[in-house]
Amino acid sequence: MSPQERADFIADIAAAMRAGATDTALSDDEQRWVRMAIQREAQSIEFRKAIIEKSLGSLLWAIFIGIGYLALDFLRSHGFKP
Repeated sequence: MSPQERADFIADIAAAMRAGATDTALSDDEQRWVRMAIQREAQSIEFRKAIIEKSLGSLLWAIFIGIGYLALDFLRSHGFKP
């Protein structure tokens, strides 16, 4: 392919893309749907993050209470009377 043919080819592709850009513009309903889909996905990600955060917090509290229970059991078995 010669440089002139390549330049013509690129010009043809650019012209086709510009012509196609007006044909593929989204309608108002389609734009609203896309915005709502993006917002829904963002909410889903935030919800997932919140569940992970709460789960890890609960896990840490369970570990803390378990260690406390083990310490209290150890002290009771070695003569501590509350």
